[in-house]
Amino acid sequence: MNTFATQLVSLTNPASFAAEQYQNLRLKIERLRQTRDLRVIAVTSPGAADGKTVTSINLAGALARGAAARVLLVDADLRRPQVADHLHIPQGAAGFADLVVSARASLGEAVRPLDGFNVDVLPAGVVAGPIHDVFRSARLPQLLSEARARYDYVVLDTPPLVPVVDSVLLSRVVDGVLVVVAANKTPRRLLEEGLNALDSAKVLGLVFNSDVRPLYGYDNNYRRYFSRAH
Repeated sequence: MNTFATQLVSLTNPASFAAEQYQNLRLKIERLRQTRDLRVIAVTSPGAADGKTVTSINLAGALARGAAARVLLVDADLRRPQVADHLHIPQGAAGFADLVVSARASLGEAVRPLDGFNVDVLPAGVVAGPIHDVFRSARLPQLLSEARARYDYVVLDTPPLVPVVDSVLLSRVVDGVLVVVAANKTPRRLLEEGLNALDSAKVLGLVFNSDVRPLYGYDNNYRRYFSRAH
């Protein structure tokens, strides 16, 4: 199992302490959904290597686990797509970018099921022209509306906020945005710049990733709560 796969705890180790934190994130989203229409969620970060892709995959797994909810995981990071590769899902004839720029392929034809989980994956696809055109396309909200009708949740892994404007453009047509921050690593000024680029009403909250400090004294006192599968 590669290093990335060991981080996908919602899929590979759902009884672990780390997976429980993604279940907590799921609970917060479910609470928000009681007061607003929250189904299409973008996951981004201020800069690169903050853990947004790990968070996207784990969140999709947590939302689908033990529930009747159908979840679509979309690789919308068209510059550095990683979702399909790390989940060992083959690229199809069409992906997210192809569906946005052309109506010739359907969503149902392009998604790839994640075996053993109630999750479908839409790979990034191939971008033939300027990437900005994909996120400004009139087809984008139509595609997301189709996904909204088919799935209970749509989770999009999107590019980092500060280097490129892709996620800001995409944020205009999603229900909410989660911003992933690498604990003790992401510069505060970079986070501030990223948040300022977004409509504050769309920001669901911050997800702190890679915090190496034990939470709640877990190492000494809480290990037995996660000692067996459930």
